[in-house]
Amino acid sequence: MNLPNILTLSRIVMIPVFVVIFYLPVQWSYLVSAAIFALAGATDWLDGYLARKLNQSTPFGAFLDPVADKLMVAVALTVLIEEHASLILTIPATVIIGREIVISALREWMAEIGSRASVAVSYIGKIKTTAQMVSIIILLAVPPGVFWAWVGTGLLYLAAVLTFWSMLLYLKAAWPDLFPKPAPDQSRQLDSQARNS
Repeated sequence: MNLPNILTLSRIVMIPVFVVIFYLPVQWSYLVSAAIFALAGATDWLDGYLARKLNQSTPFGAFLDPVADKLMVAVALTVLIEEHASLILTIPATVIIGREIVISALREWMAEIGSRASVAVSYIGKIKTTAQMVSIIILLAVPPGVFWAWVGTGLLYLAAVLTFWSMLLYLKAAWPDLFPKPAPDQSRQLDSQARNS
C-alpha cells in the first residue's frame, strides 16, 4: 500500500462524502460538494504522476484507478440526474454512463483474448475527460436553472459527443476481434456447405 494507492482509495472514500454534503439542507452544500469532487479529480492526476515519478506502479493501483474514476463520475451524474429531473441533462449523462459500461466490458473481453493493447486511449478521451470533469464540477456547484447550470450542461453535451465518438473508435479497433474473418480453409468449407444445402 503506497502513496499513489492511498490517494486512489481516498478518491473512493470522497464519493459518499460529496453526495451526503450535496443533499444537506444548507446554502453551502452545492459549493462544498463541488469542491470535494474537484479535489477527488485532482487526486486522479496526482496518483498517476506519483506512481510514475516514484516508480510505485502496482497491479492493484492499475485495477483500482479506473474503478475509482468510473464510480466517481457515475455517482455524480446520478446525483445530478435526480437533482435536475430534466431530460436535457439526463440524455448526455446516460450516454456517458452507458459508454463506460460498454467500454469496460469490451476491455475485459479484449484482455481475456489477449488483445487489450489493440484498444488504446486516444487524445479524444483526454479532451472528453476534461470537459466531463469541468461540467460536473459546475453542475454540482450551482442549483438548476441558473446561467452556469446551462454552461455546465453544454459542456456535458460536449463530453457526451466526444464520449460517443471515442466509443466508436474503441469498437472500430476491436472490430476484427469481435467479428473475425474465417480462415481460407474454413471459407471454402462454408462455401461447399452452402452449395450442397
